Amino acid sequence: MAAGREDPVGARGAAEGPERRRSRSHRVVALSCAAFVATMVGAAYAAVPLYQMFCQVTGFGGATRVAGAAPTAPLERTVEVRFDANISPGLDWSFEPEARSVTVRVGETKLAFYRAHNRSSQPVTASATYNVTPAQSGYHFAKMQCFCFTDQTLQPGETLDMPVVFFVDPAFAEDPEMKGVKTITLSYTFFPKATPLAAGKTKDGKAPL
Repeated sequence: MAAGREDPVGARGAAEGPERRRSRSHRVVALSCAAFVATMVGAAYAAVPLYQMFCQVTGFGGATRVAGAAPTAPLERTVEVRFDANISPGLDWSFEPEARSVTVRVGETKLAFYRAHNRSSQPVTASATYNVTPAQSGYHFAKMQCFCFTDQTLQPGETLDMPVVFFVDPAFAEDPEMKGVKTITLSYTFFPKATPLAAGKTKDGKAPL
């Protein structure tokens, strides 16, 4: 009698075995997907500084290089450097170069100024991006001091003079692609940035988090 009776525990365990395996499999897939999403988000945040670094090293896309030291001696070859200034929509500033252009010897260190003025009735924070044209000349255009990618906050009616120290690398004269280049344009564009609310201030009737 006992030999012919089915074991309910064993039968239930055998029935639950595939279900448990499927459940574990689903958990593994879910965790893998979550890890993949987290990795992609991290990569997205890292992409901007890595791309900026890549452009500065290679000159890709008209990005200039950052130099720690100036060349020892300039060459005889000269090039005209033009300065361009732009303001994005929504930024109530005036922005212009002190001089529209300057002729420099290749390898000569030069100082130029841009001037920004806040025309609005409130403090405004903005940041500038830059590029040079022709794009392939970016690798040879090196800056030792620059205001780009740095937040600039101007009070109502305030004016700020911002220096740029640069040189055209002597390798410019030896690059076959630069043989016919006589003019390089350095261009900046200012974009408005959100100003953080001060402690205790409210916006639209809501306290800051």
